[in-house]
Amino acid sequence: MAAGHTDHFHHVRDFPHFELPWGIHLELPSLFGFQITKFMLLQLIAVTFLFFVFRGLAKHAAGGQVVRGRWWNFWESLVIYMRDEVVRPTIGSDHHHDDDHGHHEEPKVGHSADKYLPFVLSCFFYVLICNLLGVFPWMGSATGELNVTIALAFTTFCTVIMYGTREQGFIQFWLSLAPSMELPFFMKLTLLPMIWVIELAGFLIKHAVLAIRLFANIMAGHTVIAVFLGFIAMTADSGLWAIVMPSSIIAQILVGLLELFVAFLQAYVFAFLATLFIGAAVHPH
Repeated sequence: MAAGHTDHFHHVRDFPHFELPWGIHLELPSLFGFQITKFMLLQLIAVTFLFFVFRGLAKHAAGGQVVRGRWWNFWESLVIYMRDEVVRPTIGSDHHHDDDHGHHEEPKVGHSADKYLPFVLSCFFYVLICNLLGVFPWMGSATGELNVTIALAFTTFCTVIMYGTREQGFIQFWLSLAPSMELPFFMKLTLLPMIWVIELAGFLIKHAVLAIRLFANIMAGHTVIAVFLGFIAMTADSGLWAIVMPSSIIAQILVGLLELFVAFLQAYVFAFLATLFIGAAVHPH
């Protein structure tokens, strides 16, 4: 039973080996006494893949050149979409100036929100590739492991604090969690500490949910596939097998296609929420 459970859920559970067909376990080595695991290797593959993709994209776009080729255009379109539809509209710009007639103008070159773009893009593409690796047989989705998503959420949490502190100063950043209110002094003395504690709890919970949301969505898809696989095993010795087996395979294919959509969607949601948190930190209410 334990072996069967491992086989069904190997895409979202970490092991010191890869499970291959016919019961083959490809054991991973230890490095300086530290055991390398499957998800560690898959995350390294994701980072290496993205390094070469964006190194090549940077070379093609160097000097303002037009990026050519479907492969490079695909990656560039994702970058431009995240920049123009997520980061810039959500975070906004601080760099404005007035013309000679006192009219408000946007800067003609660059955008102040672009300084947050590298982190948001890193979140989006890293989560995306980790999600997509789970589509391949005998690999897995590191983002279906709670420890991985907690590390990602904690990184976002620290980054939000860093950006907020850089824009406002350390003390003002934490004070700005509570909204400014026009209240009598004694009411402020009573209400503001309570509101600040509630806002602090909300600040912590939002980042905790960031980890749980990604983990739950990736875990759920692979769990459904495992359930359909289980139906085949349960009916293996009965007359229902001839009906259940093809139905289960069709269901797994459909869920697999849905998983492709979920891989992109959850990467977008993670990056979008990270952008919202950054925007709230650098532009407090």
